[in-house]
Amino acid sequence: MANHESQVSAAIRRAKASRRGALVGYLPVGFPDLDTSVAAAIAMAKAGADVIELGLPYSDPVMDGVVIQEATQTALAAGFRLTDVFEAVRRVREAVDTPVLVMTYWNPVLQYGLERFATELAAAGGAGLITPDITPDSAAEWIAVSERLGLDRVFLAAPTSSDERLALVSRSTKGFVYTVSTMGITGERTQLDEAARKLTARLRESGAELACVGIGISTAEQVSAALEYADGAIVGTAFVRALRDGGIEQLSRVVREIAAGTAQH
Repeated sequence: MANHESQVSAAIRRAKASRRGALVGYLPVGFPDLDTSVAAAIAMAKAGADVIELGLPYSDPVMDGVVIQEATQTALAAGFRLTDVFEAVRRVREAVDTPVLVMTYWNPVLQYGLERFATELAAAGGAGLITPDITPDSAAEWIAVSERLGLDRVFLAAPTSSDERLALVSRSTKGFVYTVSTMGITGERTQLDEAARKLTARLRESGAELACVGIGISTAEQVSAALEYADGAIVGTAFVRALRDGGIEQLSRVVREIAAGTAQH
């Protein structure tokens, strides 16, 4: 059952056909509680996100900035359970047609059982996983399971990656390559890194079909700038902050504002 069409790459290609590229929106599951996080993800899709990225709250989020860290701590304190991820994905997918990726560190997947996790994610309608802390050369089992179940597997590429590593990532990824614009933690930057542009060019040379740039994008102008060279822009902190400060109403408004950056000039 290999070679399933990727829900995520199809959504990105649709966005590129009608606009400049895709908006990928991130929110943690269970923040501020499970029901609100589900409603927020649905609102994000309706306000203009082409792909939804649901984060699995984790006690040691090495890649996340303070706004997302605080949100995931809130979710954990509110009693988040790993099975909430599958419920959230299922409820979002029942409401909207937007593909849903789950971003997770690898340890919770291993503890739950890779086969079981992947099977339940697929059954819930999830598109696949973004795995920040596992590399393709150590992911043989995940690659095999995801091929069988038709799940996307989004690996990360960083400016420090060697050409060999980028070629491996480009070959192994399904959906898009998550292009990390700056080394370090997610959050907002006033100036998008030149490194992201160079890294995306290197990925194209190594055969990556679709690359989305994340880490540091928080305005429509930054989305527009990223889409000059990338296929999609990933926004997290700005959306989590909007949800935290003004609930779903403010989140919807901010998503609409930032999604305007995907429009054709």
